[in-house]
Amino acid sequence: MNRNASPLVIAGREYRSRLLVGTGKYQDFAETRAAIDASGAEIVTVAIRRTNIGQTAGEPNLLDFLPPAQFTILPNTAGCYTADDAVRTLRLARELLDGHALVKLEVLGDPKTLFPNMPETLKAAETLVKEGFQVMVYCADDPIQAKMLEDIGCVAIMPLASLIGSGMGIVNPWNLRLILDAAKVPVLVDAGVGTASDAAIAMELGCDGVLMNTAIAHAQDPVLMASAMRKAVEAGREAFLAGRMARKFYSADPSSPTSGLIGS
Repeated sequence: MNRNASPLVIAGREYRSRLLVGTGKYQDFAETRAAIDASGAEIVTVAIRRTNIGQTAGEPNLLDFLPPAQFTILPNTAGCYTADDAVRTLRLARELLDGHALVKLEVLGDPKTLFPNMPETLKAAETLVKEGFQVMVYCADDPIQAKMLEDIGCVAIMPLASLIGSGMGIVNPWNLRLILDAAKVPVLVDAGVGTASDAAIAMELGCDGVLMNTAIAHAQDPVLMASAMRKAVEAGREAFLAGRMARKFYSADPSSPTSGLIGS
């Protein structure tokens, strides 16, 4: 049995791919679709305030390129700085997507760092869960606040690896490990991935998945990078399941056994 094929389960639904991708920052919707096909992603996140999925008649509609029959559309609240704005945005998304409940919540603290505003995030999450939304939530890598979001009823916790769009990779693996150890819902790294090795490290730590956009869309060859990210997530997952060797400062044990050799 290929254990890497075990599904990612979010809000009771199974997904084969553990790579989730964004749909912004590409040259056009055709490139978006090509990159997503190369990534193998089944869940694609859409910034409702920036991307047309039917709210603007007469303009190109992303859903013509990424039909909901083929992909799980994950509307997000990118660009929202208050709980009220985020809740309002996701109510609109639910109307546009015929009652779709799975959403990504992010409430930002400031436009420079795009770091999450956690008090507003917690407030919005509480409202959305009460209204029947299945909330995947972007948050700081704070184990206490991550647990609070889980207790509210969020279906997935998505701590940042580093700042959105920074490409700095995982700057605090210890906090991610604390979140992973305490969580009973999926934990996915969200934000900060820059290249394939970052995605592999996230998966080797035990994360259930990785969400990214800029790392693919701003690569010199987005489609090729999407393919690399797909392989990195799969390899990182396999390495986590295999269990790495123990780290040693030095080893007196040779790589090959010496007992039983001819002439010994």
